[in-house]
Amino acid sequence: MPSAVPSPTGLPMRDLRGLRVPAQGLGCLPTTVFYGRPDETEAIATIRSAIAAGVTLLDTADVQGLGAGEELLGRAVAGRRDEVVLATKFGMVRSPDGAFLGLRGDRAYVRAACERSLRRLGVDHIDLYYQHWIDPAVPVEETAAAVAELVAEGKVRHFGLSEPSAASLRRADAVHPVTAVQSEWSLWSRDPEAEVVPACRELGIGLVAYAPLGRGFLTGAIRSTADLAADDFRRSQPRFTPAGLAGNQLLLRRLRPVADRLGLTLGQLALAWVQHRGRDVVAIPGTGRRAHLAENLAAATVELTEQDLAAVAEAANVPVHGERYAPNLLAMTGT
Repeated sequence: MPSAVPSPTGLPMRDLRGLRVPAQGLGCLPTTVFYGRPDETEAIATIRSAIAAGVTLLDTADVQGLGAGEELLGRAVAGRRDEVVLATKFGMVRSPDGAFLGLRGDRAYVRAACERSLRRLGVDHIDLYYQHWIDPAVPVEETAAAVAELVAEGKVRHFGLSEPSAASLRRADAVHPVTAVQSEWSLWSRDPEAEVVPACRELGIGLVAYAPLGRGFLTGAIRSTADLAADDFRRSQPRFTPAGLAGNQLLLRRLRPVADRLGLTLGQLALAWVQHRGRDVVAIPGTGRRAHLAENLAAATVELTEQDLAAVAEAANVPVHGERYAPNLLAMTGT
């Protein structure tokens, strides 16, 4: 697929319903405690290196590190606010000890969450504000109306939804335009392609693919649970159990010859595949390390031919072992 017109830094650009960003953004989850204890100095250096390389879309969430992720991102972009597009999320409620308590999308919560995020980020507006999974107890229209009020007040520029069903997306968009939908989308997570991607394209809504590297698995770096820190969130997810990791190695064995033929790492092949899903798609691989950032960015300008894409599709045509989330979390997605 030919690249869109590149930015001055050389990164292809994408249009998310009027929000112009590079084809690759930065997911900031690894800068928090979800994937083991982070090195905050290296994480801030990574974010600043990403900005210098032209990565303007920086994605976090209030739930990441119980607000610590937003605070770290705020420190990293201090003095450079006009150079970046800040995306964060609301709606997933956790206790002070990190336990998941449920979802909230009511007007009062949305407004309070926004104020907290603005304070932690140290900014006067959020560029892209996502509902972090739909609250089944609150009509999505109420949530969309609450965000619309924040837009009118200048505290939010664009409204997004994370992991919605196609039906919820349509209902929310009827109240206030949805700029982007963020869903897990990768070579081993293709659920959005059934209904959500077609709905986005019908409505003109952009697509943001989180975990395009399969939470690190598709890089080939995670072969067993021994490769994960003891407090790593992934240990609790079915695909990262010993059985899940063992069963999913077949996918990597089949992809490796394709990557080798193209002179790419496994991770670069996985990213390039996502970035070839369409000019309305932005991938946000997450990392808190500069070396990984450089490897990811090298995939942003990779061109895959139709033959290359067919080879990837054939290689990836194997069963995936394990759900992407534990049952209590999986039940909350796609509402």
